[in-house]
Amino acid sequence: MSSALICGSFAFDTIMVFNDKFKHHILPDQVHILNVSFMVPNMRREFGGCAGNIAYNLKLLGGNPLVMGTVGIDFTPYAEWMDTCQIARTHLKTIADSYTAQAFITTDMDDNQITAFHPGAMNFSHENQINMAKDISIGIVSPDGRDGMIQHAQQFAAANIPFIFDPGQGMPMFDGNDLTQFIDQATWVIVNDYEWQLLHERTGLSTQQVTERVEALIVTKGAEGSIIYTKTDTYQIPNAKPNTVKDPTGCGDAFRGGLLYGLMHNFDWKTTGRIASLLGAIKVEQPGTQNHRFTLDEFKQRFQANFGYELTL
Repeated sequence: MSSALICGSFAFDTIMVFNDKFKHHILPDQVHILNVSFMVPNMRREFGGCAGNIAYNLKLLGGNPLVMGTVGIDFTPYAEWMDTCQIARTHLKTIADSYTAQAFITTDMDDNQITAFHPGAMNFSHENQINMAKDISIGIVSPDGRDGMIQHAQQFAAANIPFIFDPGQGMPMFDGNDLTQFIDQATWVIVNDYEWQLLHERTGLSTQQVTERVEALIVTKGAEGSIIYTKTDTYQIPNAKPNTVKDPTGCGDAFRGGLLYGLMHNFDWKTTGRIASLLGAIKVEQPGTQNHRFTLDEFKQRFQANFGYELTL
């Protein structure tokens, strides 16, 4: 069975809730001597990182994800979770004397956030090589260490393995020349609408100019759905309706898991985009990035209810 090689980050997300408002404790005229402490009685620790989240969603659909990333000496709880989910850890490399990447996020009652991010082992992602993996039919380069993203894109291209370029929050690490090179190497490019503006500004490329270089440019627009641009057509993908909205974190990664599944199974763009959209809607119904569940029958029922035609998985 061929696999999708998912290159990207693994991270712990420590999420804390401050039951007040930052503005009550941060004095605007004193920010030059800022020294504050917030009591956070509510805290949870989630498994995250782009590669982990994408793999989790592809696995829910019955796909075969193979992940490639670098993790730290504290990875054991995440490793046990991956084993529970039956996601192979063959190409995860533990970096000695490093912690797994992690974000510490404090949210107040106005939904403002203060985040500290420690990249840790992610900075060593270039120590993994694409040729270490076998029986790969498709890949994705998602946010990771800068050198790792550059090398993995080059290695996918050299091996003639079609792959998605997904710069995400890694966009600030690259200038226009870097991004243009990624586009020239990739088979597909996916960004959200804000990332698309950055990509356009830094490369000077229009949607038409990007699609002349790749098979498709996918731009996600949150609750407004997504647009898929190809050389010959433009597909407006509607947003699936969530039953409730609890946490949008990780919806983009869920979408990418669905995108990989559709591409691996040769669905047309209309259906591939809708699979991805529904995965994102299901994710938003649960807090955290890897806490949603469904059976394939449930997924197919929701697909038909949202989009009006039957999905055969």
